Amino acid sequence: MNTIHKLNRSHFIQKLVLFFTFVLFFNSCSYNKKGENKVLNVSITSKSDSIYNIQQKGAKPTLRVIVSSMTSPKETRVYYQDLFTYMSKKLNYNIEFLQRKTYKEVNELLLNNKVDLAIICSGAYIDKSVKDKIELLTVPVVEGKPFYQSFIIVNKDSKINKFEDLKNKKFAYTDPISNTGTLYAKWLVENLGEDVDHYFSNTIYTYAHDISMQLVSKGIVDGACIDGLIYNYIEKHNPERVENLKIIKKSELFGIPPVVVPNNLDSKLKSKLQQLFLNIDKDSLGKSILNKISIDKFIIGKDKDYNNIRIMNHQLN
Repeated sequence: MNTIHKLNRSHFIQKLVLFFTFVLFFNSCSYNKKGENKVLNVSITSKSDSIYNIQQKGAKPTLRVIVSSMTSPKETRVYYQDLFTYMSKKLNYNIEFLQRKTYKEVNELLLNNKVDLAIICSGAYIDKSVKDKIELLTVPVVEGKPFYQSFIIVNKDSKINKFEDLKNKKFAYTDPISNTGTLYAKWLVENLGEDVDHYFSNTIYTYAHDISMQLVSKGIVDGACIDGLIYNYIEKHNPERVENLKIIKKSELFGIPPVVVPNNLDSKLKSKLQQLFLNIDKDSLGKSILNKISIDKFIIGKDKDYNNIRIMNHQLN
């Protein structure tokens, strides 16, 4: 009953937040007195309502896992629940599944040994705060490759056909350290020789790629940069949610969001986790779970695949 109450409460909060996001954006999107670009932050989830447990019978050790909320919290839970239930049974562990609003908060949990395993954004992986503190465990392979792209999207009915047309328009980022949801768009502005802080008339941080898509679809913002994997997944499973959108630019290939662990995690547990991910596609149940979330399999990742993200980040900072 408590779990149901928490999920219903979380769903209600998400709807309420999205409504007030629209209201705030319409009423607050303007330059301040100094002529600086106003940035709004959308609160998506709180720490108290973002945890659920997968409990097995009997006294079992607990594995603490976290996923950066690249989609809205409810969708993230639904997306990964079968995977973590599978892990719980295979490893004979209880799973404590956590979520946090920002990628920075997820990194802080990793740094403070508050989680044992995390699926994080590529931008969060190359963030200097976690350098030499986390270890690449595995990476997913999607459509035959361990890479993904950022998409710049606009409303299909707009006259915006290239990135340069977004100058002085309203724009949605996801998270401040997101690669596909923030870094790539800022890098594009930088390479145009423009001021990143003043290129758009207004910017907003949504903290979820699907929320950014909704804002563009409804005409609340003129454009957004989003994770191509999420766009493709939604297009496949809920095509009506992208029917008002058009992609005007795609990035080069980046290293895909990885599975990571703290580098001081127990070596035996680390090995168990790695082997589970590497073999999940080899049994029928595991394969069906991967098919459901559009993942082919997991492989050993290469840190060098994230170097182009590091280069962009270095240029901006």
